[in-house]
Amino acid sequence: MRKLELLAPAKNLELGKMAIDHGADAVYIGANRFGARESAANSIENIEKLVKYAHKYYAKVYITENTIFYEHELKQAQRLAVDAYNIGCDALIIQDMSLLEMDLPPIPLFASTQANNQTLEQVKFIENVGFKRIILARELSLKQIIEIAKHTNIDLEFFVHGALCVSYSGQCYLSCALTGRSANRGCCAQPCRSAYDLTDKNGKIIAKNKQLLSLKDLNLSAHLEDLINAGISSFKIEGRLKDASYVKNVVAHYHKLLDNFLNTNTDYKKSSSGTVTLMFEPNVNLSFSRGFTNYFIDGNRKKTASLNTAKSIGERIGKIMYVAQNYFVINNENSLQNGDGICFFDKRKKLCGTRINKVVGEKNFPASIENLKPEIIIFRSYNQSFEKSMKQKTASRKIKATIKFTDNDEKITLQATDQDKNSVMFEISQIGDTAQNTELAMNSIIKNLSKNDSIFSFNVEICSSRIPFYKASTINEWRRQIVELLLVEREKNYCRKQSKIIKNNIPLNKDKLDYTSNISNSLSAEFYKRHGVREIQNAFEIENSTKNKILMFNKYCIRYELGLCKHGHNEDLFLLNNRQKLRVSFDCTKCEMKILKD
Repeated sequence: MRKLELLAPAKNLELGKMAIDHGADAVYIGANRFGARESAANSIENIEKLVKYAHKYYAKVYITENTIFYEHELKQAQRLAVDAYNIGCDALIIQDMSLLEMDLPPIPLFASTQANNQTLEQVKFIENVGFKRIILARELSLKQIIEIAKHTNIDLEFFVHGALCVSYSGQCYLSCALTGRSANRGCCAQPCRSAYDLTDKNGKIIAKNKQLLSLKDLNLSAHLEDLINAGISSFKIEGRLKDASYVKNVVAHYHKLLDNFLNTNTDYKKSSSGTVTLMFEPNVNLSFSRGFTNYFIDGNRKKTASLNTAKSIGERIGKIMYVAQNYFVINNENSLQNGDGICFFDKRKKLCGTRINKVVGEKNFPASIENLKPEIIIFRSYNQSFEKSMKQKTASRKIKATIKFTDNDEKITLQATDQDKNSVMFEISQIGDTAQNTELAMNSIIKNLSKNDSIFSFNVEICSSRIPFYKASTINEWRRQIVELLLVEREKNYCRKQSKIIKNNIPLNKDKLDYTSNISNSLSAEFYKRHGVREIQNAFEIENSTKNKILMFNKYCIRYELGLCKHGHNEDLFLLNNRQKLRVSFDCTKCEMKILKD
């Protein structure tokens, strides 16, 4: 049976546990160095705690070691890989090929989306050199994914939700060029979220003060089954910088969708254990988003930018029908509540916001009435009731198990078996007297053995010719002992996949690699030389020069976004922000866009 995996972000230990509780089959987390989100770093000790927690549910933990390494960092990068293996981590997500030249323990390697996994040729090479999974470029369509899956056997992972980089992953050097902060080193300054003026070559302004490079957030909720059929096995949620509310809500949302699919498709199974009970109704419209897009998944080019703001706008509520001196009325009665935060675009398309102090019937009394006019669309950027509920316990995850209670006049036998067929047993020589009230005694045994105070949800079977009487405290102690034994057995039987890289000389079929291959150390260069590359250019971060360098490679197109796409009209345009001037060139044959420093 093909296993499906919901892969969730873990900013830290606490949020990693939350993700698992809400249905994640695996989590990815950054260590103290070399993660593509520098501000989401964690100690090895805390990651080890997360591994132990996840493995109780047979869920997995992957460490993101997916930046490029400088020469003096190679030993530290190797040390992290060894530490990851030693604490029980299930895989490393990497970009820098130097790790394949090192003597590593048999920990599986996953090719990060930072490795620019766009083509079948790239995927086949990654598979042939020993990777166990590849994280595909977000820009791929279903048709392209199907073609890749048809010709490869490697496990395929794909992003289904969260923030989008406007550039192909691993192919953006804009932040490094403008600020010295490299995206390939985990410290992107996000210049794509800034506002720009767009001009033609004569300086004529086409668009003024717009977030021309800031995309909406990805949401492929409606395409999960399509992706499964296309060959994707791991469904990844972006968000290692997001808060607990986001993690709980979005993970629960996709868990429900995948569970619904698994309930009606018996050829598939989930890749971890346990049944999740949610104590709220997930709704991704209530979490951080810049609006949603399905990007290029169906092969069609659409409007994907959030041109007027890079901030979260939240849930659309309705249109203002009437504005009074200190309140307004919308066409969606009683939608807002006391304490809600709202935002809206004023007549100049500027994002404004305020808080709702009071709601009386259809009247909404905001903290400020300024700029609120009839016909303006109101969005709820902060849902007071929802966020309050997210601070409570919102999910429970239990592993189904059975306890058989047997009393044969000589000894008591307790045998516990969980849903993964792990089984333990212990015997007790303490024989109780036959109960005067057998129904009461039996109910006491069932009640106390099945108490809901562990990760197990026990069904109790009594297999006895007589029903003895035991104190509740005695039965509770038996339950605690059987739980401990079963947890140890589960841990012992957890199957961690191992994979040792065996070096080979399979050709890359490229004689020359330029700076876009992100080769920043001698071992990475050695890797590519071993695979037939003769000429290697240093990574952008090493050269530190923007001369004749493309700083961003995009499938997203500003011309199309602004309705300026005309066959044969592909003259360069220019982005201006403060004193920075960027040249935007268009390759209409490939339907791609490139950005350079002018």
